[in-house]
Amino acid sequence: MNHRYFLIGLIMLVFFVISYITNILGTIIPDVISGFNISGTLAGFLAFSFFIAYGVMSIPSGFLLEKYHERPILVGSFLLVFIGSSIFALFPNYIAASLSLFIIGSGMAALQVAVNPLLRVSAGEEHFAFYSVLVQLVFGFASYLSPYTYTYLVKSIKEVSTDKGFFIEFLSNNVPANLPWVSLYWLFAVIALAMVVIVYFSKYPEVELQEDEKAGRKETYKLLLKDKYVILYFFGIFSYVGSEQGVANWVSQFLYQYHGMDPLQEGAQAVSLFWGLLTAGCLLGLILLKIMDSRKVLILFSGAAIVTLTFALFGNADIALFAFPLMGFFLSVMWGVIFSLALNSIKMHHGSFSGILVTGIVGGAFVPLIIGGISDFFSLKVGMMVLYLTVGYIFAIGFWANPLVKNKTISSGKE
Repeated sequence: MNHRYFLIGLIMLVFFVISYITNILGTIIPDVISGFNISGTLAGFLAFSFFIAYGVMSIPSGFLLEKYHERPILVGSFLLVFIGSSIFALFPNYIAASLSLFIIGSGMAALQVAVNPLLRVSAGEEHFAFYSVLVQLVFGFASYLSPYTYTYLVKSIKEVSTDKGFFIEFLSNNVPANLPWVSLYWLFAVIALAMVVIVYFSKYPEVELQEDEKAGRKETYKLLLKDKYVILYFFGIFSYVGSEQGVANWVSQFLYQYHGMDPLQEGAQAVSLFWGLLTAGCLLGLILLKIMDSRKVLILFSGAAIVTLTFALFGNADIALFAFPLMGFFLSVMWGVIFSLALNSIKMHHGSFSGILVTGIVGGAFVPLIIGGISDFFSLKVGMMVLYLTVGYIFAIGFWANPLVKNKTISSGKE
């Protein structure tokens, strides 16, 4: 029993670290642009470098998990995060940043593939739903916390003091004076190395992958890709992650550029609150899904997100500061609803279909890049209007989705 709770705690820690490191990029975008003196397109390419790794690694990670099991995948994944973070910390330039973010993203993709089946076995089938929700809360809390870490580190490094403590003193001596935010990647390297040790020496239960957790065969993927609904739902996940990262990555820069707000203060707080409200929205979504059809919930939340986006882009400073974080609240239910509608639209091959859907996370690579590119030619405000297309697509899913069973995911068939 104690070992079971240790494993659950370890899994929660893994999800915390994934979120803590993954969602910091939006907070530091203004510093990246000014520190490296780059365009919006190049800034967007950093997010592209990170999230394209999900498209490259998600399905291969499934095959690796089936062959090598959990311990080697977890250790290898955190080693990748350590290597990527160390590259960025030691060589704080744009080229190194792009490479390191791809390496870190590859590790994160493999982690997410490996840790979900482990949670199911450790928690037990009867408790899996509860702990899955708890994971979302842990994930959201880590994203809420990481911008405050950024603010603390940058302020501490800039502070004139003779007694900063060993770690802050080390950071002060090892990051460029004009790039104090690079200190985050020294911290990430330390965290990743500690996780390598923890996951290596932990004991794991025997995990037998269910059908919806297996990677599937190449022939299955070819068959699925001929189904129009597979493609449509892929773009649903693509649009959701693109919308989420499009807001998170550019909100701080938007508030700075249009309303003169300090990225270290209001910008970081806006990003933090975005993730906090996204977590809170998940809880409300769980309640609504008990009393409403999931398609209606999707229409309600995505419609509200479109209205909120309008206030954020065209309102004054106070409205923008409120509306952008509120976008997180309305985006909150979209991942779960789209994923469940998708799996509930076909009778079999759910494992392979899940792999295709997870690959849709590459939306987080393309949408921020497109926003940055458009901002270079027109303006950031025009660039962020791309979110009308992505959220609008999600809004449309609520009308054309035709699940086999309302608000339920049927049992998967055999591959």
